[in-house]
Amino acid sequence: MLSARKTMDVVATYRDVGSYRAAAAICGVDPKTVKRKVAAYEAGELDEERAVRAGVARNTDVAGEVVAERIAGTKAKISAKRLLPVARAAGYVGSARNFRRLVASEKKAWRADQARHQRRPAVWVPGDAVAIDWGTVAGTGIKVFCAVLAWSRFRFVRFARDEQAATTLALLAECFEILDGVPAKVLADRMGCLKAGIVAGVVIPTPDYVRFATHYGFTPDFCHAGDPESKGIVEHLVGYAKRDIPLPDGTDDLAAWNTAAVAWCGEVNAVEHSEICAVPAERLVTERELLGSLPGLRPRIGRVEVRKVDKLSTIRVASVRYSVPFRLLGHRVEAVTFDARVRIYDLDGRLVAEHPQLAAGEASVLDEHYPTPRRAPSRGPRARTDIERAFLSLGEPAEAFIRAGAAAGMTMLPKEIAEIVTDLVPVHGDETVTRALQRATRFGRFRAADVRSILAIGPAAPEIVAAGDTIVVDLPAAEVRSLDAYRIEGLT
Repeated sequence: MLSARKTMDVVATYRDVGSYRAAAAICGVDPKTVKRKVAAYEAGELDEERAVRAGVARNTDVAGEVVAERIAGTKAKISAKRLLPVARAAGYVGSARNFRRLVASEKKAWRADQARHQRRPAVWVPGDAVAIDWGTVAGTGIKVFCAVLAWSRFRFVRFARDEQAATTLALLAECFEILDGVPAKVLADRMGCLKAGIVAGVVIPTPDYVRFATHYGFTPDFCHAGDPESKGIVEHLVGYAKRDIPLPDGTDDLAAWNTAAVAWCGEVNAVEHSEICAVPAERLVTERELLGSLPGLRPRIGRVEVRKVDKLSTIRVASVRYSVPFRLLGHRVEAVTFDARVRIYDLDGRLVAEHPQLAAGEASVLDEHYPTPRRAPSRGPRARTDIERAFLSLGEPAEAFIRAGAAAGMTMLPKEIAEIVTDLVPVHGDETVTRALQRATRFGRFRAADVRSILAIGPAAPEIVAAGDTIVVDLPAAEVRSLDAYRIEGLT
């Protein structure tokens, strides 16, 4: 026998689907049972069930209070499936189907109430605010930073690799420089890179953001959670920029992407904005008079490290050597790493060098940081004794003789060059010995005796010929006699 609650579920299911067989399949009973219970209900024979059903209605009322509270707290974004366990705990004993109807009814009522309390459109005043936001270019991972000066609708768009705090603040600083002024406040959503915490729904900015805002003289402002409409002017710009900027094909070079972004901003800021019926670039001229002044120095944004310039006029950052102007030798400087660049400042805040960020173990050395041109590295012969100095005075052939002899493993080379200097040079002269050294080097002969033999042969010494070349030899002329010289007299 079915319980009263099960009976009412069967009747309710039948009234929803209109089929005995379908209701039986849903409720797990026989179709004949469904038919019998429905007939009894319609004949008014289920007084007990009607009493239970009345009780279900009262439970629905109890759950309705919980449902209404949760719907209001989540702005009608919570589902009936998630709410059902909460309603059960509050005393609801009805079916899941009826509960879904209850949730739908409460959501409808909440939205109708919200419609009666719509916010007024934002009215911006010149110089008041700039709204900022981030987006992602689909399929690339490249981020797009957007900013809109609220009153003039002047737009600023740039691309970046990430949405970190340093990147956000650097691009915001660039935006201020393009605007040539600073608005009274910067409106952002609850960006994790700028948010240190929340208390009573109020966002606490990070210390770095506070220092940045203090430096430029604006007030950080944040939207409420789930309230994108409060900065809709920049929300629209993010989508517009991703759709409309003609991005370079086949490359993820940020320089090329940002070149396209700059050109696009110049175009859209020079045409009439549909909402304000004015040209943003022209409005900016008026609004700029009400913007705050830019500070004298741009703040250092990124990872800051203090380093001492070494005797090579370089500093080391993350196991990479970067050069700085030679005049700063021995001084301390600040290295700021940001956006794949390393910028070096003196302690007075002046930018003195800028390098691309390199991998550990590499080096970036700029010639302009040194007073003399860079010389090619040389590990050639350097005289340490009088004999060596005399030998090297013979010029490049002598240096080549030493390098080749050392490469051949001639351990007695010092003795050999001493003999050449003391015995051969005084007799044959520098020029003749030099030619002999050249010939000896070509033949791979590095003893003094070999040089002496070459000098003894003189100009007749053979020249080395590369393999495969034709050897041209001047043969000596031989005496030639006619056949008459071989004639024997007396023979006919």
